[in-house]
Formats: sequence, C-alpha cells, structure tokens
Amino acid sequence: MSAPCVFDIYVADGFVLTEFAGVVEVIRLANRINASPLFEWHIRSAHGGPITASSAVTVQTTPLPARPDADYLFVLGNADPACPALSLGKALATYTSRQARVVLLSEAAARYISETNDALGSHTTHWENRTVLMERLGFFDTKATLAVESGSIITCAGMGATFDIALSIASQHASSTTMTTVADILLHERVRHFNTLQPFSGKVVTTTGDSALDACLALMQDNMEFPLQISEIAKRTNLSKRSLERKFNRLLKSTPNGYYRGLRLNKANNLLLNTDMRIHEIGLACGFPSGFTTIYRSAFGMTPNATRKKGRPK
Repeated sequence: MSAPCVFDIYVADGFVLTEFAGVVEVIRLANRINASPLFEWHIRSAHGGPITASSAVTVQTTPLPARPDADYLFVLGNADPACPALSLGKALATYTSRQARVVLLSEAAARYISETNDALGSHTTHWENRTVLMERLGFFDTKATLAVESGSIITCAGMGATFDIALSIASQHASSTTMTTVADILLHERVRHFNTLQPFSGKVVTTTGDSALDACLALMQDNMEFPLQISEIAKRTNLSKRSLERKFNRLLKSTPNGYYRGLRLNKANNLLLNTDMRIHEIGLACGFPSGFTTIYRSAFGMTPNATRKKGRPK
C-alpha cells in the first residue's frame, strides 16, 4: 500500500473559508470513499496556533516546517489583499526545492506575481486582483484563466475554482472512479480545465448574441480611463447612434451611457476595496475626472470613503 499524498494548507488570519473547504472537502471525501486513506493534510500557518477566517471560523494550525515533506502546499487567499503573512518568500522555496508543488490561490497568487515580477503571462489570479495588478502596477498580461501551471508553481483564481483545481490535482493520485464519485457528492458536474476563462475576469461577459453589440461592449471595456463618446463607439462598429441605443434597450435594458458608467463604477469599486489608491486617483482611472464622489454615492448609496471603511467583502 502506497503512502498517502500529503497536502500542507497554509492559512493566515482573514483566510477565505470557501477556498479552505475547496481543498479539504475534496481530499476528505476521497478518503471516505476508499478503504485506505489516499490523502493526508496539515493546516499550517506562519507560527502555529489558532487562525481565524474572514467568516469568523477558527482553525488550529501548526507552524510551517523548516524541512517540509508534503507533496503539495496550498496557500489560501485572504480578505486582506495586503496581508503580510501572504509574503512567504523563502518558505515557498523550501517546498519547491524538495520537489513539492505549490498552489497559490487568489490573493496569494497576486502577491507572488507582484513580488517576483516573474513571467506575468505565465500566471493568473482572481479577476479582482488582476484588476489591481493592471491598474496599480501596470501589469497587462496576467491571464484571466482559472489556473496556470508554471513549473512547480500553480497560480489559481481561488474561490469556487479551488474545487476544480483540487479535484484535478487529486485525480493524479486517485482513480477516476473515486474522483467522479467525489465530484458527484459535491454536485460538481464538470471539472473545469485550468485554461477555462474566469466567468467575470474583470469584465462583463460579452455574449449577447449580437456581434455588433458585443463589439461595442468590448470597446467600452477597453476604454474606461478615457471613455469614448457613444457616437464614436457607434461609428467604430458601423452602427448609427440610434440603432446602438435600440440594441442596448432591447438586449441589456439600459442606455449606452448608463451601461458604460456602470462598467466604470464597477471597476472603481474593485479599486476602492482592493487598493490604497487615493479616491481622486480612482476616479481618474475609471473615467471620472470630476464629480466622482457624487456619481458613486448616487449609484451605491454611500460615498467611496464609506465603502472603503466598510472593507472588502469576499
């Protein structure tokens, strides 16, 4: 009988419970189905002891080992994108140097990308964090896929995609029958491939079924800092302004200007909750050179400053 595959699961205060469940429940169910356990896991943190999730659930942890013997290290995302405990540096190298694979989820992936500046096109993170990397650090080629494998490092969007990644990795150590049963128990009917695009990816999905309207939406998404005139968008897509307005009303129940403003306000929300950019800078980055606070309050019922004080939900 072969030894169980070992997972170290690293958490810091504020960790995301969805991602914790995405790893633990997959391997726990696989063990339950088999006569002998296939997987073993340890919950790790920087110094050990109780660690509390963003949802107030507390788990007991042991410190990261100096000489790890795990096959995988999963580093979970965090409600605080700037959480200093996500900066693992040499700790990651202690795993990769011993042939372990490291899986970095959402904010942990974003931290790795920003700190290493390592082949940005070879990594991914959650679309919220991708927006921040693009706006704050000038990175434009982080991928919007669920996961990217680059050598011994796997970066992942996290959240619900954690189940896909955990199922995929566990499938390398368990029979297809076992993992199909696990997926069925989880009511997870299809394990998405790493290359699957994130459902949002920092943009509204442009699949209205109308190619001209989709082209208009793409222009809006690509021109948020310096918004185009609606007449210019119509011209670039060979539509009259009136025809464009009818398409928006019929398919999106909105006006072109209202929809465009909503896209930019959504981007502003991401930056408010994910960065320490000044509010005026966020307004400029989202195409609101003046009156941003008034426009934001009208849309969301509170000022940008009040939103920031409430914190970033996840």
